[in-house]
Amino acid sequence: MAEDIKVIVFKLGSEEYGIEVEKVQTIERMMPITRVPKTYSFIKGVINLRGVVIPVIDLRGRFGIQEAEHTDQTRIIIVNVNEMEVGFIVDSANDVIDLNRDSIDTPPDVVGGIKAKYLDGVAKIGEDRLLIMLNLTEVLNKSEIVQLESLEG
Repeated sequence: MAEDIKVIVFKLGSEEYGIEVEKVQTIERMMPITRVPKTYSFIKGVINLRGVVIPVIDLRGRFGIQEAEHTDQTRIIIVNVNEMEVGFIVDSANDVIDLNRDSIDTPPDVVGGIKAKYLDGVAKIGEDRLLIMLNLTEVLNKSEIVQLESLEG
C-alpha cells in the first residue's frame, strides 16, 4: 500500500500545484526583493530572510505564464532544493493536504502549457480537482542552480 504524503497546495492563476511539505522550509508574505543584474528574467532577485540571503524565482515567469500583479494573497514559498534554499513567488498558498502516492499519475507531455519535465505527476483529488505536482529538481535545472548559487550570500 502506498504511503500518504503531506503536500502544500499553491495557485498560479486558476491551476493548483503541489510541493511535498518536507521540501518546504517556510511560506512568507511578499517582501521587498533586491534585483540582481544579468540573471534570467524569472529570477526576481534576492531577499534577506532572518539574515539569510535567498534567491527568489517567479514561478509564473519560470513556466512561461503571464506575470500578474502581486496581491495580499501572493506568497513566497521557501524550498530546499539540492542543499540550497530558493524562494518561489506564487499567487497564493493556502492549503496542506494528505495525498496518497497512488493517486499521483504520470504527467501528460504538457499540462497548462508547462513542460512535463517540470512535473512529478498529476494527482486527482475528489471528483473534479487536479493537483499538479512539481519536480523541484527540474524547475531549477543545473545551469540555473549554478547561477543561483552565485547569488547566495
